[in-house]
Amino acid sequence: MAGKYFDDIEVGMTFAHEPGRTVTETDNLLFSALTLNPQPLHLDAEFARSTLHGRILVNSIFTLGLVVGLSVGDTTLGTTLGNLGFDKTTFPRPVFIGDTIRAYTKVLEKRVSATKPDRGIITFEHQGVNQRGEVVCSCVRGAMMMRRPS
Repeated sequence: MAGKYFDDIEVGMTFAHEPGRTVTETDNLLFSALTLNPQPLHLDAEFARSTLHGRILVNSIFTLGLVVGLSVGDTTLGTTLGNLGFDKTTFPRPVFIGDTIRAYTKVLEKRVSATKPDRGIITFEHQGVNQRGEVVCSCVRGAMMMRRPS
């Protein structure tokens, strides 16, 4: 598997995930439609022109999914058993169509499961940064991870 097992991950490890991803109008439109989010701020250019930012904002839940998704290849691809939760999720700056997002991850905590010794829990902190180096998304994620088979 490309992902790391629980045993391969240490507290303090950091990852700069490559490649980044440029957000397109289609990404935002499709995600908003698939999640039944009719917010005109994400879909209506005329409406968005009259708002604080003067243009369409990318759906923040898409941004969160993208940031976590960019991390998968380096961390959990094929070795996770599932997400346990997302905490402290923030969007300090908006994402606009055409922005390129890069993701960074730091390992905050790890512990072996108290009831299932074949797995452990890792706490990751993910950050998404735009092409100007501005943080656009941050979250802390708990993941149930496989331990290395013996």
